[in-house]
Amino acid sequence: MDQQRRYLSYLLRLWRESGGNPSLCRASLESPQTGERRGFASLADLFTFLEKEVCQVVQDQPTSSAGGEGGDIHE
Repeated sequence: MDQQRRYLSYLLRLWRESGGNPSLCRASLESPQTGERRGFASLADLFTFLEKEVCQVVQDQPTSSAGGEGGDIHE
């Protein structure tokens, strides 16, 4: 991941599948930076992807000597 990347942004689209199971939700994320689009068959898949992305950004952040708890993303 890019060292300059300090935040994530996506265009999120959510919809329900027509026909079959009415409670079945689909999702897609599109990156405004690259135009890449990813589809997800469930909200659980979407959340798993987002969790991995956020964890990667947090890991790539330089550590602060201020003594705060890890996991915060600062601008």
